[in-house]
Amino acid sequence: MPDREARPASWDARLSRPGSPECAPDWLALREGADAAARAPELVELLRVHLAAAGGPGAPAVIRDLGCGTGSMGRWLAPRLSGPQAWILHDRDPGLLAAAAASMPGAGADGAPVSARKQEGDLTALRSSDVAGTVLVTASAVLDLLTAEEVDGLAAMCTEAGAAALLTLSVTGRVEFAPSDPLDAAFANAFNAHQRRRHDDRRLLGADAVAVAVDAFARRGAVVESRPSPWRLGADRAELAEEWLRAWIAAACAQQPGLGRRAGPYLGRKLAACRAGELRLVVGHVDVLALPSGVP
Repeated sequence: MPDREARPASWDARLSRPGSPECAPDWLALREGADAAARAPELVELLRVHLAAAGGPGAPAVIRDLGCGTGSMGRWLAPRLSGPQAWILHDRDPGLLAAAAASMPGAGADGAPVSARKQEGDLTALRSSDVAGTVLVTASAVLDLLTAEEVDGLAAMCTEAGAAALLTLSVTGRVEFAPSDPLDAAFANAFNAHQRRRHDDRRLLGADAVAVAVDAFARRGAVVESRPSPWRLGADRAELAEEWLRAWIAAACAQQPGLGRRAGPYLGRKLAACRAGELRLVVGHVDVLALPSGVP
């Protein structure tokens, strides 16, 4: 974190710590609509075909949502799947788990029942034996927060258990602004380096996560599909764009404190464009679907 003098003058922590908003409930609520609009519907269609072929008659599909947060993945995906579903919600935060379980839909696309139960714990500690009987593992905005070893372990767990995996909204490192600014590239490079930083003696993958995940699943024989799922933020999502900008710039300054002297004016220009309804922002993400081999 940059020191107080290096922070953008207008930065505040309404929703999150600088550069680390991913687990604040208000931030999760703010981004949920953009996440839903960004996720790739083509992968859900492929998943529906797979689940229809893999499921037993009348048996609920066991779906495990890793790092579920307040449950946005379940709220988005469960109504798009047919047949009975039994969701198991994983998170380390009991408060987030409670919110997720309380807000799960009660029925799928065809009216079949959807149930949910909570499981508190670290998703990186799970092994294939822990998820036996699971047909689908999901996670949203999680891969880029893991190490290469943890992503490899996730792929091993899913493939050994015979479970499909739908892993959405992993960052690519690409950000496009209109209007652009000469400092855009400097802040983007510093932010991407921050995403790949060492944290608690772990080297996080950041924008490298998608490539590592695709390779890890493919090496184990899974059929892997990926699709872009960018956020497209304009005047209709100005509040999200503003909070994202504050955290993005703060993270860049944490990684490269020398940017702090230019951060205030840079943020000011971005916020002025945002509040005038003139800023257009594309934040790159990718969705990945891995299907076990031998099942249509």
